[in-house]
Amino acid sequence: MPIRKTMLWIAVAALFSAAALAQEKSPQPSARFGAYDMNHEGTLVGTVIDFQPSPTTPPFGARLTLQTTAGVVQVHLGDARLLSANHLTIQPGDTLRMIGAYTPSGSASLFLARIVQKGTQALTLRTQRGFPVHYVAPKNSADTKSKGGVL
Repeated sequence: MPIRKTMLWIAVAALFSAAALAQEKSPQPSARFGAYDMNHEGTLVGTVIDFQPSPTTPPFGARLTLQTTAGVVQVHLGDARLLSANHLTIQPGDTLRMIGAYTPSGSASLFLARIVQKGTQALTLRTQRGFPVHYVAPKNSADTKSKGGVL
């Protein structure tokens, strides 16, 4: 009989443990800087007030201040070399259209641009999941030619 009582106590303890675990709430993902949320992606249209290709304060990467009909918005574009390599120049006064999402940045919000469009030129700055597109330097054509022998 003592084995049955022990087994009964173990079964009861397991039952209460399972009930207690089921009542715990699963942690919700916290909003963190740089988190790109596809569910909150939208379009932004406005006039460039200021453009900084390489700011010295985080978040690093090209940033601009955009005047929209709803107010002034800070926009993060990513690596300025990607803009330059694709011949996309941004100057104050330019009208831009962007697709992206807001992310928390200190006490304000920052718009993470996924696609930026100026006139008829559009450039993808982030993947559809929000990861920055990295700049890859073109290979020098003189360096790619074989000089003979085994490489």
